[in-house]
Amino acid sequence: MTEANEAADAAAGGARRPRRHAITLLGAPIEAGAGVAGCAMGPAMLRTAGIVRTLKDLGHDVVDLGDLAPGQPFAHARAPEGEARDFAEIAAWARDLARETHAILREGRLPLVLGGDHSLAMGSIGGVAAHAAEIGRKLFVLWLDAHSDYNTPRTSPSGNMHGMPVAMLSGEPGFETMFGDEPRALIDPAHVHLFGIRSIDADERRLLKARGVDVVDMRRLDEDGFAVSIRRIIDRVRAADGLLHVSLDVDFLDPTIAPGVGTAVPGGASYREAHLVMELLYESGLAPSLDLVELNPFLDERGKSALLLVDLAASLFGRQVY
Repeated sequence: MTEANEAADAAAGGARRPRRHAITLLGAPIEAGAGVAGCAMGPAMLRTAGIVRTLKDLGHDVVDLGDLAPGQPFAHARAPEGEARDFAEIAAWARDLARETHAILREGRLPLVLGGDHSLAMGSIGGVAAHAAEIGRKLFVLWLDAHSDYNTPRTSPSGNMHGMPVAMLSGEPGFETMFGDEPRALIDPAHVHLFGIRSIDADERRLLKARGVDVVDMRRLDEDGFAVSIRRIIDRVRAADGLLHVSLDVDFLDPTIAPGVGTAVPGGASYREAHLVMELLYESGLAPSLDLVELNPFLDERGKSALLLVDLAASLFGRQVY
């Protein structure tokens, strides 16, 4: 299908013909950034829940690279002032993940990173940002999460680095040594859309307002609706001819339907609301790269959360009711 046809289909309100993508899966079994052990098992559980077969059944070319195994903690990643637990270990993950996602995109494929805690986005999105800069396109990030993850080592109440990736990627101070002498690709905080938010620390709130980050909290979603809100973001990305990365945290979802997460917050997206977001993203033709993070099988109920994440990935890549 040509880009012109895809745009016409999207403008007509849906994708008339399925689009096939070359997708590369990469596991990132990291839990050093989280405060509760268990999400290192997330990639294995997503595979058990059938993510590879599900995407292949939709007609996509799927390659699974297995789990990334980074080397020793990055010796040159000097811990910053403040509190950032396991900084050197997370720096090693970030550097290796950035290289991998960048390489996948340069091969003309879409990276789908299976997590692991949300600190992995420092690397996965870092690689996507490097690719976007290389080809001269703006990168937009859709952050589906209960939390804004905009803490820094100086502001974090816990020091857990899964609460810091958006701040790190936006160039906030405290992360300068994470990539050592290697170039660090950043994102424009004005191109970040935090979606489904319902837990923000006081210092995060101050920084988010100062940086112009788009915070679509649950109050705003209750008033405007999920469809209106996600279409606004889609229109913005399309108008800029931008690239889109989606980073989906299990706690974006209401814990009654997705209990397998260590940072559950009541009042999240429902089953249908979450699927609607994914379906509209597919119909947009934007073909985003994707993180699936914070799945903790130890806290799940008979694979309930893992199966839902696989279903949501299927909707993002073209599964339709009719």
